[in-house]
Amino acid sequence: MTDSVTTETDSTANGYDVAIVGGGAAGLSAATALARSLRRVVVIDAGQPRNAPAAAAHNVLGQDGISPLDLLARGRAEATGYGAEIRSGTVVDATGSIDDFTLHLSSGEVVVAQRLILATGLVDRLPEIPGVAELWGHDVLHCPYCHGYEVRGTRIVQIATSPMSAHQALMFRQLTEQVTVIAHDPTALSADDRRHLAVTGIDVVDARVERVRTRDDDGSARLDGVLLSDGTLVDADAVVVSPRFVVRGELYERLGGELAEGPMGMGGVVGTGPMGETALPGVWAAGNTTTLNAMVTVAMGEGLSAGAAVNASLVIADLHATVAAPA
Repeated sequence: MTDSVTTETDSTANGYDVAIVGGGAAGLSAATALARSLRRVVVIDAGQPRNAPAAAAHNVLGQDGISPLDLLARGRAEATGYGAEIRSGTVVDATGSIDDFTLHLSSGEVVVAQRLILATGLVDRLPEIPGVAELWGHDVLHCPYCHGYEVRGTRIVQIATSPMSAHQALMFRQLTEQVTVIAHDPTALSADDRRHLAVTGIDVVDARVERVRTRDDDGSARLDGVLLSDGTLVDADAVVVSPRFVVRGELYERLGGELAEGPMGMGGVVGTGPMGETALPGVWAAGNTTTLNAMVTVAMGEGLSAGAAVNASLVIADLHATVAAPA
């Protein structure tokens, strides 16, 4: 406990080697790598993990099915165990450049650091259909790798609102023969999409969705089918939607960066080179901030790489300072 208090006091007075904005899988992995290299590192986390609505995280080797919140709790414990500091809060502004960044928190606190890692993630903008948000992460899904196995062999309804919808339907078709696509947005499916869906045995219904109907199941809202505008109820055990991915890139832009175009028109991202380095000297990015389709383990890997690269950057900076110092 004494070492922890001393480290926090010194860091507050003299600034940090590294400030990480975002305490998800990417941010905590970066923090752990840096703390293990004896760097003074702080993670500033708003406490809004993207996967919080989900009951389990999958494809996490050795921890498949772990609660996303439990995974983050373990990650925080590991990072702080090596000496990293974690602050709860939101960064509302960022200024400065390499070796002298200043972060302003909503609490009024100010954090100064030599390097920054942006691991702020993204926000899923869901289709504005009643019932979708209520069931998101449970009965309403989007990723076949995150939750597809759990709905294998069941009745899946894809609500098509995006050019990505047909691709999603084909991916879920691998898991069940019972896939129905509802063309809620008539422009979402091209003629080729319709042919591809037809040859794989996926039915397409041209109709508007009135709502994703829910029922009360022992105090929890559960899926009760997809209600169309003509009053038809389509039975479903799971609903698939195509969110619009919106990267939390405001801080990068405040520092002078420009968001790059994401893949397949899915939205802007913070562009990076090898190991997460951005176009702004002293700034790295990792996780969904830079890779829209990064799952938990991919975000972990990107965070680790960014943390290692930042440590190497500081090692070289320290070397140059030593060489330049008077004998």
